Amino acid sequence: MTNCDEKISLCALGRIFGFEPKIPLALIAQTGSASGIFRLGAKELDDILGPHSRYRGKICPQAFDEAAMSLEKLSAEGIRFTGWTEEGYPPMLKECPDAPAGLYIRSIESDGNLWSSPAISIVGTRDISPYGREWCGKIVSSLAECRPRPCIISGLALGTDICAHINAMQSGLPTIAVMATGPEQVYPHRHREIARKMAVAPGCALVTDFPPGTAPLPVNFLRRNRIIAGLGMATIIVESKIKGGAMMPSGLAFSYDREVYALPGRADDIRSQGCNRLIRSRIAEPLTSTEDLAESLGLRAAEKTKPLSDGELLHKYYGPDEPEENIRQMIQIISAIRGRSGISLEQAAEATGMTYGRTAAIAGILEADGFITTDLLRRCFLVHRKFR
Repeated sequence: MTNCDEKISLCALGRIFGFEPKIPLALIAQTGSASGIFRLGAKELDDILGPHSRYRGKICPQAFDEAAMSLEKLSAEGIRFTGWTEEGYPPMLKECPDAPAGLYIRSIESDGNLWSSPAISIVGTRDISPYGREWCGKIVSSLAECRPRPCIISGLALGTDICAHINAMQSGLPTIAVMATGPEQVYPHRHREIARKMAVAPGCALVTDFPPGTAPLPVNFLRRNRIIAGLGMATIIVESKIKGGAMMPSGLAFSYDREVYALPGRADDIRSQGCNRLIRSRIAEPLTSTEDLAESLGLRAAEKTKPLSDGELLHKYYGPDEPEENIRQMIQIISAIRGRSGISLEQAAEATGMTYGRTAAIAGILEADGFITTDLLRRCFLVHRKFR
């Protein structure tokens, strides 16, 4: 048989043994190839599977032909299939004992490039809180500043998943969605546009091990979790209930001997109780610092240019027409607020040696331009991130 026959055989095995992936892997190990399985005679199949196996009659020429027709149709739609014994199969996933026989992939990227970056899986509750959303963005943004730049893996679901995908694309990171449907579908439907963008973005992809026509049944989401966990060198759980869907990929990642991290949360927040339990049971490391996360993952921060001084930033913002005396006094006020956050205008005037009226005037300019803020008590705080 040809290489094309091997691909078709792997596709057929995936369709037959989808929910019991260890069986085709064991058969391949015994016969040496997927195509070799379809060359076995009736007695040989009986010896391997047993004469009463429910799969015995499914390994047949018809299964091979149906897989061939399916792949031909998918190819015309821009969807390819990469099997377990083929060179382009993701190496991290291949290490897993329950890896699928193959993956359907929609992407403009070649298999070699698609799996070349270190991958980080990010999962969590669909009912993500503002706290979880903020930290999901922080995590992805910090990873975007690392080298090598990682790929973000998630499941295209509501809440944490789509938050991770969107933040990755906004940060310029590649991202891959592992779907719980056939390759021609997108679920939920509201994510069709982001899925379309991912399919044509460099380094991004939509992948699934489910054959065409597979509906988004609840059991399918459980099955796809092993792929999310298997593709990543580490799995991060942003938020999860104790019985939430994100608990499964974290347990799978732990069983694959991969790193697992969980974002701690309030003890009385139902969306954080799963993460807190993972940390307490030592399955996951607490994620309390994005800098520590990058170091733990073995990623290094990209070289940064020297930050601008207060004066350089103000000169750049206001331009050469701003009187130098104003810039000097702005720097004094900023320095006073940095040294004592919440300082009053009276105290700022005393610290800078300026009159109260002049202090209030310069502070008003800084506040109008978004560099500082004052509260009802006229206490001053730095706002612009460069000044913090």
